[in-house]
Amino acid sequence: MKQTPGARWRSYQNVSYDFRLILPMLILIGLGLMMIYSATSTIALKRYDNEAYFLIKQSMWAGIGLVCMMIIRKIPYDLNRFWVYSLILGTILLLVAVKFTPFGASAGGATRWIKLGWLKFQPSELARFVMVIFLASSLSRKADQAHTFWIGFMPHVIMLGIFAGLILLQPDFGSAAILCMLTWTIMFLGGVRLSHLLLPLIVLVPGAIRYMVSASYRMDRIKAFLDPWAYASSYGYQPTHSQMAFGTGGLAGTGIGNSFQKLYYLPEPHTDFILSVAGEELGLIGVLFILALYAIIVWNGISIALNAPDRRGALLAGGLIAAIGIQVFINMGVALCLFPTKGLPLPFMSYGGTSLLFSMAAIGMLINIATTRR
Repeated sequence: MKQTPGARWRSYQNVSYDFRLILPMLILIGLGLMMIYSATSTIALKRYDNEAYFLIKQSMWAGIGLVCMMIIRKIPYDLNRFWVYSLILGTILLLVAVKFTPFGASAGGATRWIKLGWLKFQPSELARFVMVIFLASSLSRKADQAHTFWIGFMPHVIMLGIFAGLILLQPDFGSAAILCMLTWTIMFLGGVRLSHLLLPLIVLVPGAIRYMVSASYRMDRIKAFLDPWAYASSYGYQPTHSQMAFGTGGLAGTGIGNSFQKLYYLPEPHTDFILSVAGEELGLIGVLFILALYAIIVWNGISIALNAPDRRGALLAGGLIAAIGIQVFINMGVALCLFPTKGLPLPFMSYGGTSLLFSMAAIGMLINIATTRR
């Protein structure tokens, strides 16, 4: 007997969140590994005499991420204040170490990593994860006073200022801006007054714009965004070649491994512009499939937040899925030339161990919340 749409929907709802979140995540990671190998095999062979160098490193991080995800899935998410503030202190120390100790590693004119032997770690990714935990914990404890300025708003903005200020020193304007957007989103979900959220923007937005235009390279990116083809040989090089990649891919793509733009034309094809390589090799159909996988993750994350067993779980799930959704939205927007160029990885797919680790940790936490009962 054929099932009705309502019966099919109820059957889907009965499927565990382990399957509904982990399956699309694993498919995205698998696609990412294929695209990373395709985009880097030539580069890796030339630099490291091993065409699978980047693939092996990313696979190792994926394995570490799976272990962390399974551990986080079992740890109670309602951490007490001691552990929350321990995480905050550890994150601040790591952000300070990036800029003010010999362990800081630089690339592309910015110092954003800590390097310990073969391990390269980006604390700003940890800062985003810890900020969500802190906000969910604080706003759930202050539920009755979230509408007040000095309790519901100011302490969270001070913590944001510490994290964002240290990230801006690297400098990393994009990560700081995303952290601000994420904080405002969680505070809104946590019941902070709309007036408290909107009025400071009168000062913060002009200040952010002034900071953004203070560096010539950021202005160059804005010019390239407004008219990339006019600056195709200079700072419009990345967006124009990204457009070429999507255009070459067409509907069905050129086939896995057949990207032309990855061959020293599109800079950073395995990190910021991994979607461009996917667009060229998998075509519009492949990009829509990737977008659908992210939509499934975001949809289920929202469902977990709406059905969480308590306020902290709801805010934590809402913050984690917002963090993933914002990052996907901005990365895809940059790859499609809808936003100015920003060095931001695509969750689960881009090369980068820290991003992959904390994206998988977020999935583990979401499953933790979903499987917790009152």
